[in-house]
Amino acid sequence: MPTVASAAAALKVPLEQILKTLLFVDANGDYVVAIAGGILRIDRAQLSQVSGLVRPRIATPEEVLEITGYPAGGVAPLGFIRGVRVIVDTRVLELPVAFGGGGREDVLLRVDPSVVVRLNNAVVAPIV
Repeated sequence: MPTVASAAAALKVPLEQILKTLLFVDANGDYVVAIAGGILRIDRAQLSQVSGLVRPRIATPEEVLEITGYPAGGVAPLGFIRGVRVIVDTRVLELPVAFGGGGREDVLLRVDPSVVVRLNNAVVAPIV
């Protein structure tokens, strides 16, 4: 699904149950995956404080594919092909179930947010 809103509408679930999985990079070439729910925006200052990235920017579609193994717009919240640090927003863990990218733009994955944290050895912090 190309947007959080369209994914939520297709599944008939609240916006906050749709996970967005975004790859950020800084000038040093360091990467971090940030996972948040709904339409809330990742706060880059908070992300920087938690991750140590200096002035993080959204990765290009080419970087996303290279680092995660997934195309931009279809990034799953787990199963990355390269070891990358993952930070999950604290609000995500309040969800009983969530839906994230399933590896393609037209596929969604139903997942328990605690599994996302466990399988990614993720840091949980406020980043929105």
